[in-house]
Amino acid sequence: MVRFDNEKYRFATTDGPMRLSDFFEGRQQLALYQFMDNGPDAFCPGCTHLTANVTDLTTLADEGVSWRTVSNMPLAQMQSYWATKGWSVPFASSRDTTFSDDCGRPRLPTQHVLHRRRESTAPTRQCRGSTVAVRQHILDLAPYGRQEEWRTRPGWPQHPTYG
Repeated sequence: MVRFDNEKYRFATTDGPMRLSDFFEGRQQLALYQFMDNGPDAFCPGCTHLTANVTDLTTLADEGVSWRTVSNMPLAQMQSYWATKGWSVPFASSRDTTFSDDCGRPRLPTQHVLHRRRESTAPTRQCRGSTVAVRQHILDLAPYGRQEEWRTRPGWPQHPTYG
């Protein structure tokens, strides 16, 4: 595991600047989702769908896992989008930091799981974002899959991606 420097990144939040270690909220584990920054007023439909399905953080917290959604979007843009969607999922802007680049997937939605022990933080898992949503996972196991329009199989049901 490669360690993260907890002091290196200063994320913008609605509660003021926070460090990576602050996102753990006293727990040892952190699930951190990187929401794609598609530009001003453009939002990734996959990230939107996943975030809309993150609803019960109490269960994670009871198991010692905190959650935070991070994006390179400006904080004001995230705040406005969260309000429009009615989301209560905690979020932060990594804009003007190298966090996204340092994670190795700067322009892709990605789920990270990090572990904190004393003052050390290390990533333990990383996967493409859409694979962590339960709905998508179940559909990936189903015979027709997600049935998205870009998957071209003659005779198979299809609908707009994330429609």
